[in-house]
Amino acid sequence: MLRIILVFVMVLVPFGAQGLAQGLAQGLAQPSLQGTVQGGSPTDPAYAYLDRAYDALRAKQYDTAIAAFEKAAATAPDRPSIHKDLAYALLKVGENIRARDHFAEALRLDPGDTHVALEYAFLCYETGQPIVARRTFARLQSTDETAKSAFENIDRPLREGISRWTEALAKHPDDFSGHEELARLAEQRDEIELASQHFETAWKLRPERRGLLLDLGRTWKAQGRLEEANAALLAASRGAEPRVAEQARELLPSRYPYVYEFEKAVQLDPTNMELRRELAYLHMAMGQEGAAAGEFQKVVAASPQDLQATAQLGLLLLKQDEQAAQPLLQKVLAGNDSALVDRVREAQRARQSLQQRPAESVIDASSGAAVEAKAMGMKSLEKGYTQDALRYLTVAYENNPADSEVALKLGWTNNLLKRDREASRWFDQARRSPDREIATEAAQAYRNLRPEVALFRTTVWFSPMFSTRWHDLFAYSQAKTEVRIPGLNWLHLYSSARFVGDTHGAERFGIGEAPQYLSESSVILGAGVATKPWYGATAWFEAAEAFHLRSTPTDSSTATPDYRGGVSFARSVTRRPWFGETNGDMVYVHRFDNDTLVYSQNRVGRALPAALGGAQLLWNWNVTFDVKREYWANFFETGPGVRFHMPGTPKSMLFTVNALRGRYFIMAGNPHPQVFDDLRIGIWYAFTR
Repeated sequence: MLRIILVFVMVLVPFGAQGLAQGLAQGLAQPSLQGTVQGGSPTDPAYAYLDRAYDALRAKQYDTAIAAFEKAAATAPDRPSIHKDLAYALLKVGENIRARDHFAEALRLDPGDTHVALEYAFLCYETGQPIVARRTFARLQSTDETAKSAFENIDRPLREGISRWTEALAKHPDDFSGHEELARLAEQRDEIELASQHFETAWKLRPERRGLLLDLGRTWKAQGRLEEANAALLAASRGAEPRVAEQARELLPSRYPYVYEFEKAVQLDPTNMELRRELAYLHMAMGQEGAAAGEFQKVVAASPQDLQATAQLGLLLLKQDEQAAQPLLQKVLAGNDSALVDRVREAQRARQSLQQRPAESVIDASSGAAVEAKAMGMKSLEKGYTQDALRYLTVAYENNPADSEVALKLGWTNNLLKRDREASRWFDQARRSPDREIATEAAQAYRNLRPEVALFRTTVWFSPMFSTRWHDLFAYSQAKTEVRIPGLNWLHLYSSARFVGDTHGAERFGIGEAPQYLSESSVILGAGVATKPWYGATAWFEAAEAFHLRSTPTDSSTATPDYRGGVSFARSVTRRPWFGETNGDMVYVHRFDNDTLVYSQNRVGRALPAALGGAQLLWNWNVTFDVKREYWANFFETGPGVRFHMPGTPKSMLFTVNALRGRYFIMAGNPHPQVFDDLRIGIWYAFTR
């Protein structure tokens, strides 16, 4: 049992060894973790929360302890011991980043606590903040040997790398990789001026690498060169790959950029057409039609196929120089964008600029009064005319980019049109709104959508289950990181670590037969490829290595290649309070004697009212069969069950109790009765990062 628990922890909670070991060992030695409320008394407002937290720690109810510590910290925010003990509790459940942040707060409140400083430094290094870790170790190295050793381990490779690349660049000054690597090493060693110098050189050598603008903006910001930093970050936030753009937006001020900031960004990155296009629309919103036309001319010159910019430029020129405008407008009329064609024809008839279109006019530049486009967009969205809503709201945004409500509605519109990446971008912009209500709604939508569009997505789940039929505790868990392939949205790569095991090793499911999946007792490390779900179906294949936790009479090896693949299907229907669910898998497993298994799990049920706890009563119909006709893989089960969430547990944690009666389809070689009963009690918990 202990071995299974340890492997379970290793799979799901991959802590860094040095900092964690020191943190847990010293954390357990803290007097406060032995149940003494430091400085507490019944009159202390945090006393009740702390008392509950230490009781929960003794019972190893870590989620309860963490919740109580958080309430205590909110009640007494200036008490470092609470943040410290909360950090140790978070380490126990694998929340390294949150633990790091609470160690940081404890250190801020008590800068002289060397032990907390060490824990903070180790966690910074383990959670991707080596610069902060190095600074902290540097501060402590004169008084602490551990810090001195850790500092040297971090600093020596940086010193040597900087020296090596400096010599290489003296011989080859145009080596892009050399400048980039030297800049990154210098930034990690806090040589910010050297870092920004080489980031700038690398950017000039490869201006198409807009990720360097993010690095340049970050280092300029650290030097206090804020105007230059904002220009670099603004350029990186437009026209760069989504991950770089998002990181750049995080470093920009929460307000919408000023015109002069756009102009500085364009000077720094003159080939960034998305940046120029947005600057042109901003000029239009401010009534600066000449400046807007100048920017659109550069966009059209660089991207002749951009009919939107061509139409905007033609309509802006229509009042001043009809002869120059006509070729542009004729090009739009010859295109296949019906909305643009209609707008151009209307403007030609009325001899009006784009900002004064009667059907879609949006902002009167002279008075700033809002007119039809925003209202039309809102009305279209409300009535479900999403394409019309997108068209009107886009026009409204073009004329007033600072309207965060329009950005929010554009997010919802794109979400309804299944354009999740665009929706995520609009929600990200709207969550920075000064309007708290808009910002809150947009932030929630952005968080919900973020996993669907992120380059990397990690999903972790575990599901322990006790079976009365086998008098055994089974455990299943998986940590999987998916990598999206740019330009190939229907396919993604992934790596995974799975654990499958049970505590009752003596019970086998057939002499001489391949073991049943529930009790193979292995840690399986693999990599694979999977398709995006299509009408609930996903195809996948993976190659892995299964490391066995125990040998069996039929398999004494410690590791076995594991190749498997198949199709998974999941759909659900809800008609409150009724619901139905079906989950199916067809899986080929190489090491199960090249067998193919089919699972189908189906449930229908009814949710109880919230006053009764909101539990779900359900009925199960499960069937399993395989190609090889193994007795253990051919059976049917049915019976009632209940699924519920317990207060105080994470929202995604569900408890299940199912009473099932089953029947084997094949009895040849089957040592078990054909009909069986089983009570299964289990937990399901999952989260995505």
